[in-house]
Amino acid sequence: MRTGLVSLICAGTALIGVCYGFARFAYGLFAPVFQRQFALDATLLGVIAAGGYVGYGIAIIAGFVLTNRFGPRVVAAAAGVVAAAGTALVAVSVNGVMLAVGILVAGASTGLASPPMAEAIARAADRSRQDRAQSVVNAGTGVGVLLSGPIAMALLDDWRFAWATFAVLSAAVTWWIIATVPRGRADVRGEQGSLLPAGAPVMLVAAFLLGLASSAVWTFGRDVVQAGPAVATIMWSLIGLAGMLGAFSGHLAGGIGLRTSWTLVLVLLSAATAALALWPASVALTLVAAALFGGAYIALCGLVLVWSTRVHAGRPATGVGTSFLMIAAGQAAGAPLTGAVVDHAGHLTAFLACAAVGLLGAAVRPSERISSCSGPSSSSGTSSPVSTPETVCSTASHPPRARGSRH
Repeated sequence: MRTGLVSLICAGTALIGVCYGFARFAYGLFAPVFQRQFALDATLLGVIAAGGYVGYGIAIIAGFVLTNRFGPRVVAAAAGVVAAAGTALVAVSVNGVMLAVGILVAGASTGLASPPMAEAIARAADRSRQDRAQSVVNAGTGVGVLLSGPIAMALLDDWRFAWATFAVLSAAVTWWIIATVPRGRADVRGEQGSLLPAGAPVMLVAAFLLGLASSAVWTFGRDVVQAGPAVATIMWSLIGLAGMLGAFSGHLAGGIGLRTSWTLVLVLLSAATAALALWPASVALTLVAAALFGGAYIALCGLVLVWSTRVHAGRPATGVGTSFLMIAAGQAAGAPLTGAVVDHAGHLTAFLACAAVGLLGAAVRPSERISSCSGPSSSSGTSSPVSTPETVCSTASHPPRARGSRH
């Protein structure tokens, strides 16, 4: 593999790590601290968390447009700047309003990060290596979540310094991106086919339910653990570590089919969500459930990507973008709703409700025809190969420039 491509993959993995692992998902790790510091109830914690997902939803649209206009380097660097600015704002927050703005800005970095890195990898890697390269970059989410745990463990009593550390690391990665990611505008191929082809409504509902089902753990996962703060922090790192294994979801879909994979893995995510609340004082069960959730969540995001590129054979970028927007929409809706349930009925009820939503989502599956389609199954942000609008599944050759999205 060329040195330049290796450097690009490493820089892209780092960017996804700081944007997703620090700027977006670390909020849940520090939620109990924020609750005490700013006198917030669980409902307000959920509303603030939703702001990060709203920021992502807005930014992912901008990310597609700006990457096409200015090229991947400018937009990827902007993602790093936004991550650094958002995490720095959290670090200096003096009230809940500043915290909310910081989380919204930080969350927006994820939407800006995914399209330019997918495009940059598509340019730099030949077709035989693109899926693997994209998978490594996609695993940056797990790396970031994994690293946020030790930082929190060392600095939990000084959370401002922890978030300042996130900001400094984000700024350093931004310089790395500027030195590594190529210039130039994207070579965009026109997309063909319907904006809402057969199978798309089912896929979008399933993606929304995944976002809703995962919102309890991402927002209140650390808060629910009663085995001590050290165990809660280790649990968070395990989510990230196991999430790195979720990059192999494409192989799972190719082995047992997309339909079976979706149902099986979403049931596992639901079981993990329920277990965290049912046995919050058990160290062993907490850690096992955390690992199960992390692997299942990243795997499900990869399955959504495979599903979307099969449904939108002629509009792969559109399919990936809309499906991941629906995951974020589910999380944006789920975070405040889960917080409200926590305030009124407790963590157990809220987590069991999200687990029930996950079981409902497991029943919203792709058709047998979509599930059995052949084609590239990657858990990365790449788009599927070019095909005619009439085909339901993509063929295995000639992938277009990827302008994909991550979770």
